[in-house]
Amino acid sequence: MGGTAVIALGAGIFAGTRITSPADAIARTAAPEASEVTVPVEARTLNSEVVTRGDVSAAGAVDVKPETGGLETPPIVTGQVPEVGAEIAEGAALLEIVGRPLIALAGELPMYRSLRPGMSGPDVAQLEITLDRLGLDPGEVDDEYTLSTGNAVADLFERIGYEAPEPDPGAEAELDAANDAVDAAEDAVEDADDALDESAPGPDGAPVDTDPLKDALDDAREQLADARTARDEAAAAAGTPLPASEVVFVPSLPRRVDEVHVRRGGQIDGAAMSVSGASLVVTANVDKSDFELLAVDQPVSVELPTGEQVPGTITAIAEAEGEGASGWNVTVTPGELTPEQAEALRGQNVRITVPIESTEGDVLAVPLAALTAGPGGESRVEVMRDGVPELVEVEVGLTAQGYAEVTAVDGTLAAGDLVVVGDGTDGTDGGDDE
Repeated sequence: MGGTAVIALGAGIFAGTRITSPADAIARTAAPEASEVTVPVEARTLNSEVVTRGDVSAAGAVDVKPETGGLETPPIVTGQVPEVGAEIAEGAALLEIVGRPLIALAGELPMYRSLRPGMSGPDVAQLEITLDRLGLDPGEVDDEYTLSTGNAVADLFERIGYEAPEPDPGAEAELDAANDAVDAAEDAVEDADDALDESAPGPDGAPVDTDPLKDALDDAREQLADARTARDEAAAAAGTPLPASEVVFVPSLPRRVDEVHVRRGGQIDGAAMSVSGASLVVTANVDKSDFELLAVDQPVSVELPTGEQVPGTITAIAEAEGEGASGWNVTVTPGELTPEQAEALRGQNVRITVPIESTEGDVLAVPLAALTAGPGGESRVEVMRDGVPELVEVEVGLTAQGYAEVTAVDGTLAAGDLVVVGDGTDGTDGGDDE
């Protein structure tokens, strides 16, 4: 009985050590007392930038619609059909219609009428400016289509291997008649001059009155001068014309062929092709906060799909328009591109980085979460020194990439000092927040 009592007593004591009250269980499983989460002050370079994405497109796409209304035959394409991706240079034939070239020239006004000597207007002025730019001499650059203008047009066609356009048949007939009139007037002058030279004194030696002969010679000479003036005018009128069906003006050149809507042997009905600018642009949409940081002529970096970075420039900023539109559209023009880079960019959606501000070197920086406001609105950080917190007033500089540039105003601060960013109760782990 004594042994049994001893065993029972031991079992009771052992069981008692294994029994835990609810209060003790809660105390043992409660979270530990919160402690400050700290990160070191860093020496780093801060860069503020706007990062967005934009769509790449060719600048200024236009449809090429030849003016074929004046043709006497159906507008059949006979050759020179370009391939998609081909580049069109100014002064070159971009298509051949019924054996005649369709020449591409740069200008804002469309070719809305055929031009010929004697005409004038803004379209003539545009043509002469273009001819002069191409190194073809149109004479005085004005708004008058002269014989010199026609000669320059003829040179343009001959340069690309085509005969110059034929003058108006009626003008040629008038020129032929004017040349005949000059020939007749020259003969009349010659006859009047001979008559005057052959005049001689009468049989009795009396002098002959030559005044009528002199008057006749003067009249013949005046008629010859008039005939030559008329011939010059007829020659100008019979100069090389420019048919509306053989030239197309587009706002700028060179350009790239994006689509071709015709084939050799087919008939043109509407646009023959669609061409865009040979240069590419990137269009991005930004919100108000980014818009306020951007300006025309700002340098940017455009990331190619290959990861390569190419420089660019902001060339336009405009408020977005249209149904459902919002924000601002930013146009970026990349710098000079290689053919391979241009092809890689075309039609892509790419990343654009716009540098805004930089510290231009390492500065003391802390995470934004380390900044607090003092009672007077001053900025400060809490520095742990040997386990004891110390508030240090700071001046805040550039903020970027989740960090703020700080300079101690009251107290000291150095790289490596531990600053408090949380108390451990809000999920903050003190890691890098980039």
